[in-house]
Amino acid sequence: MLLVFAATGVIVTSIVLTALDRVADYANRLDEERSRETVTGAIRTFKYQLGATLNDYANWDDAAEYVYNKQDADWIVRNFGDMTFESDLFDVAILLDQHGRSVMAYSDGEPITEPIEQFVNADVRLMLDQVKSMPAGRMPQMVGFTKTAKGVAAAGIAMIRMKSSDNLEPPANPAYLVFMRHLSAQTVARVGQAYVLPGLQLTPAYITASHRVNIRSPSGYGLGALGWEPRAPGDISREQVRPLVTSATVIVGIYCLLLVLVGAKELRRVRADEAAAVRMSRTDRLSGLANREGLFVGLADRVGRARLSGEDVGLLYLDLDGFKEVNDAYGHATGDRLIRGVAAGLRTLVAEGDTIARVGGDEFAIVVSGANAEARSVSLCNSILEFLGEPFSIGERVAIIGCSIGLCVSAGGATEGEELVRRADMAMYCSKENGRGRWTSYDPRMDDEREERNRLELDLRAAIDNDEITVVYQPVVDVRDRELVSVEALARWNRAGHGLVPPDVFIPVAEASGMIDALGISVLRQACAQMRAWPELGLSVNVSPGQFRDPAFASRVAAVLADTGMNPHHLVLEMTETYFVRSPERAIQALERLRKIGVQIALDDFGAGFSSVGYLRKFGFDRMKIDRSMVSALDGGQNAVETLQATVALARSMGIPVTAEGVETEEQAVALRLAGCDELQGYLFGKPSAPEAIEDRRRRSAGRRAHTP
Repeated sequence: MLLVFAATGVIVTSIVLTALDRVADYANRLDEERSRETVTGAIRTFKYQLGATLNDYANWDDAAEYVYNKQDADWIVRNFGDMTFESDLFDVAILLDQHGRSVMAYSDGEPITEPIEQFVNADVRLMLDQVKSMPAGRMPQMVGFTKTAKGVAAAGIAMIRMKSSDNLEPPANPAYLVFMRHLSAQTVARVGQAYVLPGLQLTPAYITASHRVNIRSPSGYGLGALGWEPRAPGDISREQVRPLVTSATVIVGIYCLLLVLVGAKELRRVRADEAAAVRMSRTDRLSGLANREGLFVGLADRVGRARLSGEDVGLLYLDLDGFKEVNDAYGHATGDRLIRGVAAGLRTLVAEGDTIARVGGDEFAIVVSGANAEARSVSLCNSILEFLGEPFSIGERVAIIGCSIGLCVSAGGATEGEELVRRADMAMYCSKENGRGRWTSYDPRMDDEREERNRLELDLRAAIDNDEITVVYQPVVDVRDRELVSVEALARWNRAGHGLVPPDVFIPVAEASGMIDALGISVLRQACAQMRAWPELGLSVNVSPGQFRDPAFASRVAAVLADTGMNPHHLVLEMTETYFVRSPERAIQALERLRKIGVQIALDDFGAGFSSVGYLRKFGFDRMKIDRSMVSALDGGQNAVETLQATVALARSMGIPVTAEGVETEEQAVALRLAGCDELQGYLFGKPSAPEAIEDRRRRSAGRRAHTP
């Protein structure tokens, strides 16, 4: 037995020492390969840096002007020759004419007195020929290595050309700029320090060694090599650890038993840590509730147990109403405190054993199981709505939010967890669409509605692609004589097989599906094309926040105006305040781009939202449109009239003309005129009509004005 242990020890020691030798050899070879790759990369970088510098000097409008047109020798020396003095970019600069003759030659800030052939040698001539034969469209430049009177150098040659005319024909008598950067001892030393290559030096080409990288000319001739001293990290490491390995081999047996004991203990600890990590991965850090993964795991477990017990599983899917407004108004820190407060409140409402999860930014889910799961879920929905309907105190601030809830029950665990979440989420969106602050139970008809919405989206996409979206125009009249002064373009869709689809149905679909850009540009293009027949009228077009967020929107508008010949000063883009409130800085940039085109910007639906005076001053709108809600309120009494008068007076004080929309009665029109509005729009003056009806009205208006003294 002792011999067996001894033989085992010898074998183990031999294996360890052999492994060390192999590791050392591998480390040596790996270090050599890495050093070789580093040196190769350093040589390539050295050459590419010269090429980049050469391109900057040769592809230069001033260089082309002073070399070709002015032929200013002093300028050439100052900007090319003098720059070789103590430069880290290039130390030789030579200017050649179209025949390869030297026009200027400098080295280290002084004119070259040696024969120019010692610098413009066969390698440089070869690169010159290649540059001359470059096909059109390619950069007329070559870079390589050569050997000059000063030693081995990276050399580049490029045709001097206009930077602003890269795509034009080359000059009739081209000149060529030659830059060189020599691999001096100081330069090589700096490369060695930068790339951590000890002993890096330039050696002759005829010296043979494994630790070197050859430098070749464009013709393939060996110019020299960069060599370095091998570090042999494997040998050093092997000698350092050999005594330790020998000692370790002796005491391995002593520690085997200890390792077994410690290993068993560590295994138990690792398993405990793993279980804790799994719990953490399924927990939302902000609220302390289960996260989305935890919800699905717990839901799958509840559904599986419900199938065995026959009990029901209910899922409540909550989305906070107004949470984004709290975040925007008070900041994310306050929003986080609100989330933690909501989570704490839900814990007090939900029975022990039921699962609460935060599945998104302001979305929560609650899993209720048991024989009476449906009744408990309904009761819980009402309790949550009552709880979240109360104001939240967050430090010194008070936040008023609510929630929309979707409820779905899996009877006897018949519905899978993922499907249960989908249905509850669909029910929650129905709650939002129906006014928020309520709960809705899943109904199979919701799937039919979702399918119909999907079909509507597909048909709308096809309608936009096939130019089936038409445009009608609502008249806008001058408040003084009520004659036509402009029109507002409105989109209409006659869906094949279904008839007319209201704009408030298909436009939200376009916004939600990302088609609003294509729809908006289509309406704008049709309207601008129509305005060629009505050059004296103005045109108003609504722009959605989705279009306004697009950085390329201004350029698209400019392209439509250019294609249709529309006068940009006759175009008014109407925008609601939503995007201005959420992204004021981006909105200012977008407005500046549009104003450069020449179009006017109108703030639409003023009085329906925040209606801040600060926005009127900050964004400098060209026109303000009063929302129809303020107009209809005029029938309610003197307070509404005074509010309207104050609003119009405010706009007029800032030099902003005012249009009132939604005018339906003569009394409203009179009140708006007296308040100071300059343009009116509404059914009193005409409904949205086809171009033919607008044309008839335009002619009648022109006739009346012609007979007006």
